[in-house]
Order: sequence, then C-alpha cells, then structure tokens
Amino acid sequence: MVFNEQTYSVLVVSAAQKFQEALSQMLPGSEYYPVCMVTNIAAARRELLSRSFDFIIVNAPLPDEFGTRFAIDASQTPSSVVLLLVRAEVYEETNAKVVPQGIFTLSKPVASQTLQQGLKWMASARERLRRMEKKATSIEEKMEEIRLVNRAKWLLIEQLKMSEADAHRYIEKQAMDRCLSRREIALGIIKTYA
Repeated sequence: MVFNEQTYSVLVVSAAQKFQEALSQMLPGSEYYPVCMVTNIAAARRELLSRSFDFIIVNAPLPDEFGTRFAIDASQTPSSVVLLLVRAEVYEETNAKVVPQGIFTLSKPVASQTLQQGLKWMASARERLRRMEKKATSIEEKMEEIRLVNRAKWLLIEQLKMSEADAHRYIEKQAMDRCLSRREIALGIIKTYA
C-alpha cells in the first residue's frame, strides 16, 4: 500500500444511481474529498461556478444533454482532469472528438478495476498539471521581480542621477549587504522615491 498525502476533489455527473453508489465506494475520503455527485449537466455547471474540482467524471448520457459538450467545456478549466464514460457503440466517435481536448474516455460497461486504473491516470495527469501550475507561478514571480527591479533602477536614475549600471549594482549590493532579496530592496526604493 502506497501512502498518498494528496487528496483530490471530485465532481461526478451521473443520472445512474447504481453508478454513483459503485463509484462512491471507490472514492475513500482519505484520497478524494470533497466528492460532489449531481444527476444532470445543469447542476454540474452550477457546481463548477461555485468551485473548481481536480477530477470531473461524466457518465453519459445525461437527462439534459449527452455530456460531451459539458466534458469539453469542463476540460478548459486549467486545473481539472476529465473522464467521460460512454456506451461502447459511440466510444470511437466520442473518443476521437474529446481526445484533442485532453479528456480521458472509457467505454461502458466498465469493469471496476478499469475504473480504478482510470482514477490513477487522472491522478497522474492532475499531478502533472500541479507541476505546470507551480512552474507558471514561479515564472510570473520572477517576471514581477524583474519589473520591480527595473522600476527601482529607473527611479534611482531619475532621482539620484545614477547610470543604469550603477543603479543595478546598487540594488545588487544592497540585497547582498542586507541579506534581503532584490525584490525587497526594489520595493524599498519604490516606496522611498515614488
């Protein structure tokens, strides 16, 4: 048994009560929380307006629409992984339509073991998305620091008549001497001279 500290929020969209009951047995609270189960697309859309989910599982067809359009729309959420379950006779056509959107598809009827594997694939995909989110955040933070340092440099050039090289050296030296980040030094300069 592998210990997994990560929990995943799950939205299950299924009109079939038996499917909901079977799936809830596969989603222990220690790994999947919260688990929200709805019976139609309208309710699923309302849930997505109020919060995001790590996993979205759509058991098609649904009473108000088949579910493919909803799955495609839900897959546009950058932090969600979508699994669409469809009848065997429409699997190939549906799969061809949703694969370009990054949606996992399983053919029904689906064995419990296959569904468990599907959940593991979804966890793997979600962890990859988490890493990409962290990387994007890191890049954004670095870009923000560069903007702040540049703004501080221009204030030093303007207010203290430093050259750009001198302003850059000044910020670097202050950061080293005071054991602060360049961002903190730049914020101090901006606060003083802006």
